[in-house]
Amino acid sequence: MPPTPPGETRARVLAFVRERIFAGNPPTTREVQEHFGFRAVQSARQHLEALVAEGELTKRPGRARGYGLPAREWARARPVPVVGRVQAGRLTEAIEAAEGWLVIEDRSGGERLFALRVRGESMTGVGILPGDVVVVRQQGLADDGAVVVALVDGEATVKRLRVRHGRPELHAENPAFAPIVPDPPDTVRILGQVVEVRRRLA
Repeated sequence: MPPTPPGETRARVLAFVRERIFAGNPPTTREVQEHFGFRAVQSARQHLEALVAEGELTKRPGRARGYGLPAREWARARPVPVVGRVQAGRLTEAIEAAEGWLVIEDRSGGERLFALRVRGESMTGVGILPGDVVVVRQQGLADDGAVVVALVDGEATVKRLRVRHGRPELHAENPAFAPIVPDPPDTVRILGQVVEVRRRLA
């Protein structure tokens, strides 16, 4: 990777590892090397070991995915229920059976959050891909332009909310998908606003 100011690369390594740990998938040293484009795995190992020495990470010996976070980090962690899947292409019935829990850094100030796994390709223009997990702040209203999870006739979808002449429309971020213009408009119910996207890299 190209040269960066002292400490910047290590901070980026820490941010990457923290994100993966909170997503429940701690990276291996090789994965850190590949993600940052280090020429040698030893470069990744040196950054990781330095972060352990600085108290930013912990390590369980003998485990490929043995890097973890110190207790102070977990004190700020928050479990969010993954309550099912939501279609991001053609509408489909929302599946409400919980799949498990996603751990995030708690910056919500007590907001009610849930997570949904995305299927379909209608939101690829904003980086929401099939298989991603979206973290959603539960709310019944959203501003024009917000990315929301909405319920239409009992079916859930991830779309961008547009308000036209006082009527809600749900727009894709992929030109292959037409807008959803509910008629009557009160058939749309906003479940929440997307506040974070998680993606498993390996």
